[in-house]
Amino acid sequence: MIWWEDFKVGEAADLGQHTFSEDEIVAFARQFDPQPFHIDKVAAQQSVFGGLIASGWHTCAVGMRLLCESLVNNTVSLGSPGATRSVTGASSRATRASMSRKGVGLVKHRWEAVNQRGELVLTMEGWGFFGRKD
Repeated sequence: MIWWEDFKVGEAADLGQHTFSEDEIVAFARQFDPQPFHIDKVAAQQSVFGGLIASGWHTCAVGMRLLCESLVNNTVSLGSPGATRSVTGASSRATRASMSRKGVGLVKHRWEAVNQRGELVLTMEGWGFFGRKD
């Protein structure tokens, strides 16, 4: 298991990749983000994007799954106080011990996701709570 003390500022990890299928994009968007360029192939072709694109919320959800599978589920994770922005890679940006909760440390991560062309399409920074070694 990875504890708070095991995180090193500046250390980076590759979280993997995900290919979004058209059916998956449309199904997610119909339920959570029904904008025309997410659910209607013809309307999407006429949009500024020139075709169907995945919702940013969909990208965040997939990024969270990749983060859990590649990192979080191997740590002593105690949740998060929230995120500041809306992932295939993650890097530790800062760490600090909790002043109010004994046995808890915080790690600030920056997550980045790129598309098939290597273009940055999503960034997120947030703090996570992790168990500390005694």
